[in-house]
Amino acid sequence: MDKSPDAFRTISEVADDLDLPQHVLRFWETRFPQIKPMKRGGGRRYYRPEDIDLLKGIRHLLYDHGYTIKGVQKLLKSNGNKFVTAIATGDMATMEAIMAANSDRHEEPKGLSHADEDQLLGKPKAKPSGRFFGFGGSSDDEVSIGKNSIGKEDRALLQEALFDLLECKRLLDQVR
Repeated sequence: MDKSPDAFRTISEVADDLDLPQHVLRFWETRFPQIKPMKRGGGRRYYRPEDIDLLKGIRHLLYDHGYTIKGVQKLLKSNGNKFVTAIATGDMATMEAIMAANSDRHEEPKGLSHADEDQLLGKPKAKPSGRFFGFGGSSDDEVSIGKNSIGKEDRALLQEALFDLLECKRLLDQVR
């Protein structure tokens, strides 16, 4: 019997779902204070659906896009949990809304110099893979769009490029 989507999950269920070892989830709790599973007797962890969504976003940024832990921490601090969750799900509308709200505030982060800017933006530590438009995606991972199809890896790269463009727009709006 499958659990309801709103049900709490144990660390083993979440680790299996995210294809991560349990110790990685426990380590991330020490690095990302936004991850707050409920703890019951004996220290047993229970993750809420929003915890799992946040973990998926963190995993996506760290593993799929090569962000550093510090970079993801800065993204969480500057844009919030919903933004990181939206990146993982590809929810562009939420990402744009959060970025628009952030650019409307016209706040400069306190205590950061230009040297910190790469980490503030969560600049990936890895170089882009060079995979794009049919290079690197397998045929069973394809998503049909009209008459064309795009592999999941290519779709993720396009979403990443869109995110980068939205971040550039936000920065330009701050300068104006």
